[in-house]
Amino acid sequence: MSSFSAPRDPSRRGFTGGNARTRALVPTVVILVALIAFFAIFTNFWTDRLWFQAIDYSKVFSTTLVTRIGMFAVFGVVLGAIVFGNLALAYRLRPRYRAVSAEQQTLDRYRAVVDPHRKLIGGLIAALLALIAGSSASGRWETFLQWRNATPFGTKDPQFHLDVSFYVFGYPWYRFLIGFGFTVIVLSLLAALIAHYLYGGIRLQSQGQKASAAAQAHMSVLLGLFVLLKAVAYWFDRFGLVVGSHQMSNQAFTGITYTDAHAVVPAKTILTIIAAICAVLFFANVVRRTWMLPGLGLGLLVLSAVLLGWAWPAIVQQVTVRPNEPVREAAYIQRNIDATRAAYGVAGAEVKEYSAKTSTTAGQLADDAQTLPGVRLIDPAIVGETFEQLQQVRGFYTFNKPLDVDRYTVDGQSRDAVVAVRELNLEGVPDDQRNWNNDHTVYTHGYGMVAASGNRRTGEGTPDWLQGGIPSTGDLGKYEPRVYFGEESPPYSIVGAPKGSEPVELDIPGGGGGAKTTNTYQGKGGVQIGSFGNRLLYAAKFQDFNILLNQSRINSDSKILYDRSPRDRVQKVAPWLTLDADPYPAIVDGRIKWIVDGYTMSANYPLSQRVALDDATSTSLDQQPGIVGQPSERINYVRNSVKATVDAYDGSVSLYAWDEKDPVLRTWMKAFPNTVQPRSKIPDALLDHVRYPEDLMKIQREILAQYHVTKAGAFYQGTERWRVPADPTREPSTKQPAYYLSVRMPGEDTPTFSLTSTYIYFNRENLAAFVAVDADARSPDYGKIRVLQLDDKTQIDGPSQIANRLESDTRVAEALLPLTRGESRSVKGNLLTLPVGGGLLYVQPIYVQRGSGDASYPLLRLVLASFGGQTGVGETLQDALNMVFRGNAGANTGEHTDGEQPPPAKPGTPTPPPTETVATALAEANKAFEDAQAALRKGDLKGYADAVAKAQAAVNRAAQAQGRAQPNPPAGGDNAPTPTPTPTPSETPSTAARSG
Repeated sequence: MSSFSAPRDPSRRGFTGGNARTRALVPTVVILVALIAFFAIFTNFWTDRLWFQAIDYSKVFSTTLVTRIGMFAVFGVVLGAIVFGNLALAYRLRPRYRAVSAEQQTLDRYRAVVDPHRKLIGGLIAALLALIAGSSASGRWETFLQWRNATPFGTKDPQFHLDVSFYVFGYPWYRFLIGFGFTVIVLSLLAALIAHYLYGGIRLQSQGQKASAAAQAHMSVLLGLFVLLKAVAYWFDRFGLVVGSHQMSNQAFTGITYTDAHAVVPAKTILTIIAAICAVLFFANVVRRTWMLPGLGLGLLVLSAVLLGWAWPAIVQQVTVRPNEPVREAAYIQRNIDATRAAYGVAGAEVKEYSAKTSTTAGQLADDAQTLPGVRLIDPAIVGETFEQLQQVRGFYTFNKPLDVDRYTVDGQSRDAVVAVRELNLEGVPDDQRNWNNDHTVYTHGYGMVAASGNRRTGEGTPDWLQGGIPSTGDLGKYEPRVYFGEESPPYSIVGAPKGSEPVELDIPGGGGGAKTTNTYQGKGGVQIGSFGNRLLYAAKFQDFNILLNQSRINSDSKILYDRSPRDRVQKVAPWLTLDADPYPAIVDGRIKWIVDGYTMSANYPLSQRVALDDATSTSLDQQPGIVGQPSERINYVRNSVKATVDAYDGSVSLYAWDEKDPVLRTWMKAFPNTVQPRSKIPDALLDHVRYPEDLMKIQREILAQYHVTKAGAFYQGTERWRVPADPTREPSTKQPAYYLSVRMPGEDTPTFSLTSTYIYFNRENLAAFVAVDADARSPDYGKIRVLQLDDKTQIDGPSQIANRLESDTRVAEALLPLTRGESRSVKGNLLTLPVGGGLLYVQPIYVQRGSGDASYPLLRLVLASFGGQTGVGETLQDALNMVFRGNAGANTGEHTDGEQPPPAKPGTPTPPPTETVATALAEANKAFEDAQAALRKGDLKGYADAVAKAQAAVNRAAQAQGRAQPNPPAGGDNAPTPTPTPTPSETPSTAARSG
């Protein structure tokens, strides 16, 4: 019998072929995606390696990489292996015979699917969990390195008598290990439960025994390990009390309390013992195979946790502590005070009572003749626009704002200076010139340092330049002006060319002094990009294939410059540092160096109060977190341990140990040997510009607002709490910044470059204290914090009150009136506070800015001053002080560098007041009227007549000065101001003053 074969259906043949192609496409796509992911990972890894090699910090890269890979491998393998092992053990312990039931018949279908692939499925589950665990563990590489290289503090906590290093370095690592252990046990327990249920070891729906003997033993061991680890966790919870946060008198309190010490610590110890016994009962269940004893032990543990861990501490708190809290908590508050002051470096703060004078006399500032020339009138937060208009030169340059404050020696004298670097801004390049070649090979760098005297300006209100222009000239000497690495640098530039090649990098726009207009980079910075492999990697890194395809600008000697921000570069070579928000430039040994302050921080210093970085470091000038860190980060230990520099030309990074006694720094120096140079290696010229960091001062002043009180009783009462005042010159209202000033503190012989701030009372606006820290690195008292605490008998206005006084003063309004006509507006400068004349002097520069266009910039026109309730206003600080101190301040402020006066006013444009201001003359008249009244009361008619004549002469001078200060009216005279009437001797002194 012949066989018959039916012809195949063509449609079926086509469907089968399509299915085959689909099956082939899926693995192809998977492999392609995997290759792309691998290439992306390799690109980041290899370009980072090249970057670290180019900057000579390969050790940082290799140590970090090896540590991360090691932790990934160890913790990933441990978790994956244990989970897989428990799956395999559960399979081996499966019952050989399973009772027939509906539950088992259902599971048989699942077993039929899983069993042939059980090893693959188990391996994939373990691998996935290992990948997650390894990734999580590799992120804790810093915790591991700190534990591995821990350096003793030499100080023990008063509760457990352990070295502080245990809490800072060891405790976080042990808590991580405990958490990892719980994760391993819980995942193993879940995996074992699923496997035992699938293979019949656990029978939820069957009658009688629900689990086989082998399954019971397996579960008992895992549960016993869990409870044993819980015992370890209870033991370590005791140490966590000294770094934990609690509530005391409705305020956050870091550290152990009376209740913790007398109830929680004993409770945790007892719970440790109970948990250990409970674990033994679970282990015993491997032999006894009854859940009664482990169940009773677990119930006892839960009951004990409720009674001992919650009820007992609550009873102690309510019955023993709350009725007598000041007494019970006194010792623990004192521990918190001492630890906090030590952890934040404010234990040596010098607090002195200061009986500030509130009266003014002629010549009162004679003893402060050295201080007044150091009053910085040029506000770095305002004059950025002035710098750009007068020193920008071309639109593709910019200055990072706010500007910085430094000091330089000029003509043998140290001067405070406002400084900035002229950086490249590609947004300023005309649109028709924006292309890949120009953006990345022509416009490559900024040019030059610009500096202005801090307290001097020209007659028209512009800064008195110490250094500026292109080519750069001035008092700061010769230096390399090209800025390839800065805060505003482009993401990447490609530079360099073989010798003899025509330079293409724009250097000096339009030439200048015969200098070349183009340049070729000759520095050692950057990564070689001449090879095809490196070009391919960087084309992928920046997702820009012009790097790969360009043949005219990229050659064998080309380098690529990236990660050019000073802060980014320091952060990469020292990832364990927290960096200050404000790198600042300085000319050091003929190079522009960016100086970056680095901090070592911790949140685990025992008993020290925690603060939030975002709250402590945010001010009106920087309402985002100042320090580079997570906004929610909280710390309770900080040291300015490292001074770092970044060369603006070649990008080289140098790290110098500043606080060589800091145990955290010494720990990191052991982890990364030879990356931080000793303090003795700091160049001598660099010390001239090293200053006390502003962000550290912000944190310390936040702490001192409460922790200037050193006795537990007064601290608990809270009557001496202070706060940082709001900045009255900014809206919305936020904390006032700290200001760099050269001030002479009471009892000191000479002024010192300092970082200053003020305090007001916690619930009032009156001034509570003035604080200054010696910011000059060459001073033997560098870092010394001095606080002048005002006595309770004297009410001194705080910054907001002074601002209100100045705004409401009619003389200030009248002085501003001719300057703010039309489109002109006034801009308030920083409100500075200085301890001079036995009291506290407020000084505020007032800028005038015409309009709001691109060509508008602020000019310093007036200076306001206030002392002891008296207000002064003038074109110069000298004039304002003379008005405050009855016509004679007693010292010269030395503001103008020459006799330059404002140019003749254009028609309709207000001119500034003359040198002898209306206000100064009226102040003299006011004083003369007071003398006349005093003479009249004594019956001295001749003295009265002489004083009236003197007053009349002063009023006449005021009238003449007011006339000279009026604007020249345009033709038609529609906008001509109404002349101010001249007061007569019959007017009262206060009336005459208001008339002026």
